Amino acid sequence: MTMSSTTRNATRHQAPAGERVADWADGRLGLYSLAKTNMRKIFPDHWSFMLGEVCLYSFIVIILTGVYLTLFFHPSMNEVVYNGSYVPLKGQLMSEAFNSTLHISFDVRGGLLIRQIHHWAALIFLGGMFVHMMRVFFTGAFRKPREINWIFGFLLFVLGMFTGFTGYSLPDDLLSGTGVRFMEGAILATPVLGTYISFFLFGGEFPGGDFVARFYSIHILLLPGIMMGLLVGHLILVFYHKHTQFAGPGRTEKNVVGMPLLPVYMAKAGGFFFLVFGVIAIIAAIASINPIWAIGPYRPDMVSTGAQPDWYMGFSEGLIRVMPGWEINFLGHTLALGVAIPLIVVFPLVLVVIAVYPFLEAWVTGDRREHHILDRPRNAPTRTGVGVAWITWYFVMLVGGGNDLWATHFHLSINAITWFVRVAFFVLPVVAFLVTKRICLGLQRRDRDKVLHGRESGIIKRLPHGEFIEVHEPLDADQLHTLTAHEQYQPAEIGPAVDENGVERQLKPAQKLRAKLSKGYYGEGNQIPKPTVEEYKEITSGHGHH
Repeated sequence: MTMSSTTRNATRHQAPAGERVADWADGRLGLYSLAKTNMRKIFPDHWSFMLGEVCLYSFIVIILTGVYLTLFFHPSMNEVVYNGSYVPLKGQLMSEAFNSTLHISFDVRGGLLIRQIHHWAALIFLGGMFVHMMRVFFTGAFRKPREINWIFGFLLFVLGMFTGFTGYSLPDDLLSGTGVRFMEGAILATPVLGTYISFFLFGGEFPGGDFVARFYSIHILLLPGIMMGLLVGHLILVFYHKHTQFAGPGRTEKNVVGMPLLPVYMAKAGGFFFLVFGVIAIIAAIASINPIWAIGPYRPDMVSTGAQPDWYMGFSEGLIRVMPGWEINFLGHTLALGVAIPLIVVFPLVLVVIAVYPFLEAWVTGDRREHHILDRPRNAPTRTGVGVAWITWYFVMLVGGGNDLWATHFHLSINAITWFVRVAFFVLPVVAFLVTKRICLGLQRRDRDKVLHGRESGIIKRLPHGEFIEVHEPLDADQLHTLTAHEQYQPAEIGPAVDENGVERQLKPAQKLRAKLSKGYYGEGNQIPKPTVEEYKEITSGHGHH
């Protein structure tokens, strides 16, 4: 017995150090069972799923470069005299924030490249978020059980907008200072609360002496911390719910067809991270962005001509620029409706509608089932039309946000551009919705014809009686499944106006509204019926494919 014990102890002591550490950690954290459960998790493979990875990897790049920049940036508005390497600005008074940004750009080894990578990564992160959310929207990936994940993604995009704005404002240059001044005017238009918010942000009358330091804390601590928590929650829910997939043979609502996380997916993901990082670095190296030395330090008595916000904030500025300058006098106070209505009514309303859309569509359809198979956008023409209408509206507002540049670059009247945007705000989204819907229905008809008659081969054949026809090739089983796997909803019905006793039913306004919306989504003329099995058999067995 003593010899056996000694032998076991000797064997234990002979185990490699790494194995002993792994055993120790697994005994306390359960890492082995966790890894065994999740490391072989299956992920489907489709190019559009990489959009979310672009967002994740660009966010990592932002964090890495941001940490580097914090080592050299001084978030202070104290005035100093510049004595750095950039000769044209030598001897000028500027804030420590502007001075340290110049120091990063010209005196820190690699500092300018890191600044550019940081800025470009932020733009790509938000651009990737925008396109990723559109992919989720158009394919219906937000449906149960992923409504919470949609809200997480929406909040990440909104917080990313404000994180970008605070970071863009930190150098205290004339361009960003003009944008901050614009924001301050918009805040002051908020009744009652506007002046309090402005004094809190700026530490007194604009520009105050604290806003750079306060924006810095918000930019590097508050907003990134919240975003990191949302991102972790987002990824946990992706793991928990399993990944969505497009319809195809062998794919059901209860399985996932793809490759395991380890080693295949992780190897591809690692390579894609370095690819994204490399592309951002190349863009940053060859395309200058935010050259603050050419703009100069901020002064409240100067306004930078052509000052524009980044693209993700342009639509909100467009709302304010094209709104008529209405004002009313209420109890001795002037209310600037031309600023307040876009800022505290239209902008929040749009954000709320985007956030609650998954719940709105579930209410309209009455569908409470889980969905793991994605829709093809053409098979949900109303939803696709709504998405395209929103994108159209967004770009119309971008034109409004840059109306001065459109006017100067294309030699147009700024008043004509403003009136065009005002009209297009109401007209173009409707036109885009109708055109998109018609295109989707046309594509549905083409899919129906393909299922019933096959694919055009381009081969012309002459029949014995002299008729010329084009030979159609029948689709294989995989293609037939893809074109017919989607589900077609029936619109909700209100039912008879009277009950079984002949008494008129009392319908709630919400019931009537739901029935109208449901008819608009799935009623006659909003979807093309799929071919039935009988139709397919009749054509393929009776006449064959021409």
